[in-house]
Amino acid sequence: MKCSKCGHKLEVARRCRQVRLKCAGCQHEYKIHEVASELDRETEEILERYTSIIYD
Repeated sequence: MKCSKCGHKLEVARRCRQVRLKCAGCQHEYKIHEVASELDRETEEILERYTSIIYD
């Protein structure tokens, strides 16, 4: 999945109480619900590993 701001790859960033997608280029972070309709299969498979995702 690519960042809509700069085009670099988004990586799953897991923290104690949240999961976000973080751009490897500009470091912008997206909440999952902000990009849920745009998730690609690779990112979905990574997110499926987590039992719950907190939408904040």
